[in-house]
Amino acid sequence: MKGGRTLEGVFIGCLVGGVLFALVSVVLGDWLSASLDGMLDFLSFDGYPVLQPTAIVSGITVFGGAGLLLSHHTSLGSLLIIFTAIVIGLAAAVAMFFFYVRPMARSENSTSYSMKELTGAIGEVSVTIPGKGYGEVLIKVGAGLTNHIASSVDGDQIPAGERIVVVNVEGHTLHVSKLEL
Repeated sequence: MKGGRTLEGVFIGCLVGGVLFALVSVVLGDWLSASLDGMLDFLSFDGYPVLQPTAIVSGITVFGGAGLLLSHHTSLGSLLIIFTAIVIGLAAAVAMFFFYVRPMARSENSTSYSMKELTGAIGEVSVTIPGKGYGEVLIKVGAGLTNHIASSVDGDQIPAGERIVVVNVEGHTLHVSKLEL
């Protein structure tokens, strides 16, 4: 009986964990993304498009729910319940990827923005900014990168490749400073 309760605990944990992940993603997803500003980019699965967190967590959630339903409403043995729940969870993850994640990734992204929105944005110098004069920076806006003319707020030269933060915007010129973390 102890093995059945442990198995039920695993199923409940997967189900509850997936539901909590979904709720946190919906309610706090944009805020967390903006607050962390790329700190978790190392977790990205860019080289493996099938390994998307939404699809993986969906599969784990469905595994938990299917396992719980199978253990309560069938007379299958524990191993068969686990195997069947894994197959159902994998099918759900694949379906989530092909019917939701992939179409959303292929959908058109808006790149419209206001220059005023760039204040506080973090970017990278693409053309060295002299102490007195102008250079160029790359800023990520929406789904793409944009080039902007920039000058140094501090009057210091900022070499190409240096990370910067936009201090203010005047017209079409960004006034930037080195990003010091």
